[in-house]
Amino acid sequence: MNKSEARNEGARHTPNRLAKETSPYLQQHAHNPVDWYPWGPEALEAARSLDRPIFLSIGYSACHWCHVMEHESFENPAIAAVMNAHYVSIKVDREERPDLDQIYMSAVTALTGRGGWPMSVFLTPALEPFYGGTYWPPEPSMGMPGFRDVLERVHEAWVERRVEVESGAAELTEAVSRASQSHAAPESLDVSLLEVAEDTRLRIADRVHGGFGQAPKFPHPMDLRLLLRTWKRFGRADARDVALLTLDKMAAGGIYDHLGGGFHRYSTDARWLVPHFEKMLYDNALLGSAYLDAFQATGEPLYATVVRETMEYILREMTHPDGGFYSTQDADSEGEEGKFFVWTAAEVESVLGPEESRVFCYCYDVTPEGNWEGQNILNRVKTKAQAARVLGLSETDLEQLLTSSRKKLFSRRERRVHPGRDEKILAGWNGLMIAAMARAGRVLEEPRFTAAATRSADFLLKQLCTSEGRLLHVFKDGNARLAAYLDDYACAIDALVEVYQATFDPCYVAAAAELAHDLIARFSDEATGGFFYTAHDHEALIARSKDLHDSATPSGNGMAAYALLRLARLCGREDFETAGQHTLEMLSGEMARTTMGEGQALLALDDLLGPAYELVLSDGQSAADSDQVLRSINARFLPNAVVARRFSETDDSSITPLLRETLVEKTAVKAQVTLYVCERGTCRPPVVGAAAIEGLLGSL
Repeated sequence: MNKSEARNEGARHTPNRLAKETSPYLQQHAHNPVDWYPWGPEALEAARSLDRPIFLSIGYSACHWCHVMEHESFENPAIAAVMNAHYVSIKVDREERPDLDQIYMSAVTALTGRGGWPMSVFLTPALEPFYGGTYWPPEPSMGMPGFRDVLERVHEAWVERRVEVESGAAELTEAVSRASQSHAAPESLDVSLLEVAEDTRLRIADRVHGGFGQAPKFPHPMDLRLLLRTWKRFGRADARDVALLTLDKMAAGGIYDHLGGGFHRYSTDARWLVPHFEKMLYDNALLGSAYLDAFQATGEPLYATVVRETMEYILREMTHPDGGFYSTQDADSEGEEGKFFVWTAAEVESVLGPEESRVFCYCYDVTPEGNWEGQNILNRVKTKAQAARVLGLSETDLEQLLTSSRKKLFSRRERRVHPGRDEKILAGWNGLMIAAMARAGRVLEEPRFTAAATRSADFLLKQLCTSEGRLLHVFKDGNARLAAYLDDYACAIDALVEVYQATFDPCYVAAAAELAHDLIARFSDEATGGFFYTAHDHEALIARSKDLHDSATPSGNGMAAYALLRLARLCGREDFETAGQHTLEMLSGEMARTTMGEGQALLALDDLLGPAYELVLSDGQSAADSDQVLRSINARFLPNAVVARRFSETDDSSITPLLRETLVEKTAVKAQVTLYVCERGTCRPPVVGAAAIEGLLGSL
């Protein structure tokens, strides 16, 4: 029996329209007594013909409070009866329809001052929002109104004060439409924006536990990557220290899965102990990239270990047989949040025995009373050196023992009921993970990761592209559908650039260029610059947003600028560079005004301002020398560099038309491995031989 069946056992109803949907989140509601519709023409026409307001509920499969509201309210026959009598009820998976989520979340935030999921919003039949919130309990509780009361009051207002409701809805819709495209007046694209960004992040950083601000605490991977870049640019050790402190504390905290690898969604407390236990593909992709940056910047083995364990988790539990990556893993199992991941001291001892468990429990904060609701979330409160000293062991012996203990506990944990998994494959999230996996392969010299990134890139290009080359948003159960959004295109382009740098197969540059051309053609805002979130031929909605600010994932415009600028440097396409630069010009005012929401755009700005290098490696006769140079490039923290490779002079397969400007005439000198260092197409004299190249790389 799967999770959805278990939850609904004993409360089964005739399947509603959601039973035909592929989204696991929608299928979870397929046996509710609510007469749910998916978003689409049937639902919208029903609202118009019945002249009823729409109750729009948006959530996602790994959302704990979405499950709670379903169980409390949507499985409640009395509440369902009110919904069915007075509303057209529409259920939306925010991961399938982020365009709807963005628009109506803006409305809920404007109405209530906050947002979140499940999102609950009431619309007129013309799709204009007039009232909303997030989670409501079924009856009044903890200062919140009961959901049934909300339903009845909104119905009363619709019937008795219709003109007033529609007037307010029109005003709110106009405000949402204005806000969806407005942005601050442009600023100069100069280094001062990076200085302000660094100062702001350092000012709000938690110098004890890492991260930014207090509880709840989110990982902020783009901001951590930015601090490592500004440290490299300005030399301010404080920036490096805050980034590394945060990465250290997260890797030691309960937000990290110490047995299975990978990160949970975010921490409910300031010290990273108690997470919301869902695991999201995008978090693990973005944090994987941040830890890779830290490893390159410091050489600290811990960061490489975290990346390896995270990527291994993805390959083991989140990978489709044909290569794509699944979306999420639930917080809940057997109806309880975190049950799969937590331990009692007695359970640990039953697996490890008294002596081994004594050491493990000391190191991982496991006590009889527990550190969370009578259970224990594994976390390392002592450093390796501190624990070894107290336990009277060498650090090497301690780590060997803990490695053995973790394997035993992981094996026992595998017997538990696993959390549910949302097996949607989303183009944008896959792009983020492909990029991280490809980088992990080349930086950590792990061919399995490179192979996985390549397979997933091939899956994306084959299964999530139409025969005309248009990118689609989601793949599930053998079918791809829904036109892709801006971030899908941008993340896919970035992923293909990374796969090229891991494999030097020029087909990935060609595919990236095709997607970039499509992005510019379909999404450009000719009036004010940058890109809309939806394509020009997308379904007409009450607003057309531009996605200017990072959330848990990079903003669509920030990622588009980043990907286009890097691709432009690889293949010398001025149109891509111009589009990327113009996007940053449009975002420049936001970088100054709301810098904490512009981490990805600031990474792109750092590339634009340079120095940003095109490193062209031309193979000599010695394959060993070429491999040595490539290892040295990959090991160094050169975040502003892109790497291209020309194979032997007798093999011109690497010099495809798109790469001709980059690679032509970049030949090996005297048959020795040769490196060309270029900036915006202007190259320094070639550096010949592995030893000389090593010296040059040190100066970059």
